[in-house]
This record gives sequence, structure tokens and C-alpha cells, in this order.
Amino acid sequence: MENKENERMTHSNPPSSLIKEYAGDGICRVLALDGGGAKGFYTLGVLKEIEAMLGCPLYKRFDLVYGTSTGAIIAALIALGYETDQIHALYTAHVPRVMSSRSATARTVALRDLAAEVFQDKTFEDVKTGVGIVATRWMTERPMIFKGSVTQAHGRKGTFSSGFGVNIAEAVQASCSAYPFFERTVVVTSAGDKIELIDGGYCANNPTLFAIADATVALKIERKDIRVVNVGVGIYPEPKPGLLMRIAKKWLAVQLLQKTLEINTQSMDQLRDVLFKDIPTIRISDSFERPEMATDLLEHDLDKLNILRQRGSESFATREAQLRDFLT
Repeated sequence: MENKENERMTHSNPPSSLIKEYAGDGICRVLALDGGGAKGFYTLGVLKEIEAMLGCPLYKRFDLVYGTSTGAIIAALIALGYETDQIHALYTAHVPRVMSSRSATARTVALRDLAAEVFQDKTFEDVKTGVGIVATRWMTERPMIFKGSVTQAHGRKGTFSSGFGVNIAEAVQASCSAYPFFERTVVVTSAGDKIELIDGGYCANNPTLFAIADATVALKIERKDIRVVNVGVGIYPEPKPGLLMRIAKKWLAVQLLQKTLEINTQSMDQLRDVLFKDIPTIRISDSFERPEMATDLLEHDLDKLNILRQRGSESFATREAQLRDFLT
């Protein structure tokens, strides 16, 4: 009975124990979360500390929450009102099972089950703050960003539909479909369009630029009134491949995907620094060189993943004063 009750609490959204409220101050605060598969545990370590510093759920302090891939899962849950402890419990219960699956089909099924169980029938009309979930169109090779509010639209406002009429579970699965390790995801919009999608990391593994575009162009916030917190997943040594991975050359594919996402992440951050240098931004994504920190986006060792979470907490500590100035 106790286990069933704990499971219900994990998948529900009970009244918050974090009750601090902040008066409006005219500042638009943006939270952007990188992709990186299982390494999202690092992200949760950072966010847990930010939430504790604020004393309230993150959706109450951030006006826009953007996420790609694993960052999309976290961003969607934050926007729905979840606290970081609840999100961490969900990651602990589901992520090792998804990442330990041995084939793209098995991973896709496990990811679909995770999304359906966690998000159920929630839609983008259920979110409590601005949200952006980044995926990539397979055929046209362009981004597709699921948003909750027409105020975030850059055009075609007359036909805007929250999340294109796609539910949150499907949008998040699409954002996490790191092809070829996951199968491509097909969604059907409210307009009846069938669209094939892959991981948002292929177009914006770091979604900060898209979030800033919403703030400055769609929401028309002046740059001086924007504060951005961008949380990555950390940078780690590459793990040594096992014999089966070497024979199948799977590790080469993992390395290529990992490198692609990291290059994309760094490129987007460099471009952000060039185009929006005047917008105060804190990026948190430290490098860890010790051999025992070796990991990749398909990590499923829960002990290792909890170490990543601890590293995230430590990364917060080095920026705590600046974050406090930004957020409180």
C-alpha cells in the first residue's frame, strides 16, 4: 500500500510546499534547458538548488521555460507545476529503463510509455507559464517548436493552436527522438497535418536563442529587462566501449551523435553571445575531466546518474551569488 501511495504522489502534482511569492518587477526571466539524454540528471541538480534558493516552484519565477530533448521533459514538467524533487523521482524511475533498452524500437516504446504515463492527456493549454519544446522536422530539416500561448507566436496568430494541437506527451517524445537511437516520431496537428519529427538537438540542442527570440520579438520585451539562465548537462570524458559495442560499431555512432549535439550546443551559445551580448545570461554546464566521470547520453547506471546530479548541485554553488541577483 505504501509503495502504491508513493507512486501516486510521484505522478501527481500535489500542493506545493514551496510557497514564497514574488512581486512583479517588470523583468522577463527565461530558463533554457539543453538536451543530453540521461545527463539531464546534472540539470536537475542545478535546478534543485535554484528552486530551494527561490523558495517557490520554478514556473512561478520564470516567464519562459524552453527545453530540448531531456531538457524538454524537464521544461514541460516545470511548466505544468512540478517541483524538482518530483521530476527527479520520475527520472530515477524511468530513465535507466529507457536508456538500457537494446534497440531503437525498444527505446522508442519505453520513451512512449514514459511520456504517456508521466504526461497522460495534458495539453499545452494546461501549462502555468510560457513554454517552448523544440523538435526537428525530418522532411524539411527545420525546427518545430511547440508553444502554449499565442503571445509567443511570430506570425499566423489567427490560426495559432496551442502546441499545434499536439498533446504534451507526443511533443516531448518528438523532442527526445534522437535518431537513429530512437525511431522518428509522427504527430498529427489540429490542422490534420502529419509531420515526422526527430530530436530537437539536431537544430538547437541549446534552445536559448529560440527563447530569446520569443522574449524580444513575440513578447516585445526590451533587452535590458530580460534575464536568461541556461542550464546544460555538463561535459564529460567518453566512456570506453564494451566488446559488443566495438564489434557492432555502435559506440562510433554514439560518439558521432554526442559530438554533433555538443558542437550544436557550443555554436548556439557562441551565436547568442554575439547577437545578444547585452542580455544578461548565466550559462551553467561545467566540464569534468576525471576518468571516473566518463559517461554519455545513453547512461543507465543509476549510481553514475546520481553523481551527475551532485555535480550539478556543485555547479550551482559557483554561480549562486549571480543567480540570486538575477532571480530574487
